[in-house]
Amino acid sequence: MYNLLLKELKLGVNPFFYILPFLTGALMLIPGWLYFLVILYFCFLTVPNMFGGYKSQNDLMFTGMLPVAKKDVVKAKVTFIVLLELLHIVIAIIYGLISVRLYPNMTYYFFAPSIGFWGLCLVMLAIFNLIFFTMYYKTAYKYGAASIVSITAATLFAGAAEWLGIQSPLVHDLFKGSGADSMTTQLSILLASIAIFAIFTFLAYHIGYKRFLKVEI
Repeated sequence: MYNLLLKELKLGVNPFFYILPFLTGALMLIPGWLYFLVILYFCFLTVPNMFGGYKSQNDLMFTGMLPVAKKDVVKAKVTFIVLLELLHIVIAIIYGLISVRLYPNMTYYFFAPSIGFWGLCLVMLAIFNLIFFTMYYKTAYKYGAASIVSITAATLFAGAAEWLGIQSPLVHDLFKGSGADSMTTQLSILLASIAIFAIFTFLAYHIGYKRFLKVEI
């Protein structure tokens, strides 16, 4: 699996996608912006283009010629995507910390770049992973429908979260009221979100692997 992961890191993606997090992350510097979009750009741009590249390069055929187990093929691909997702989030967090320092008295209509907000981003990516990989590995070739459905689901989650943050007194208090000033509350949200991300991504891998076993390469 380690060698397959190295293949993904070195050959599976255009180097531009390692630079993209620094470009999209800079959008965190826009005061009071809809910061969910910073992470959603990973779903909008990176994943469709990457998997389009896999298809054009016959990555499935090439991988099928290697003496590797299907289980490791799926595990390497999922691990690589998770590493890219975490890279996007870590860089966005750094820009977010800079943004908070630049605009200390900013009144946020949408979510501020708080600890709890980054937890919500992890949940959004968890939903994306679960849908994308389970659909993609029905064929391990066709990525279009998987991209559309998973991106739509992630976007709907972000929209619903923002709407609740505005309309629901409870959610508003957790992320923009007294809860935003409570480190215990914010860390609890983050830890719960990390657990959801881990569980959903493991399920995505497990279901994707089971489906990939039925694919004839």
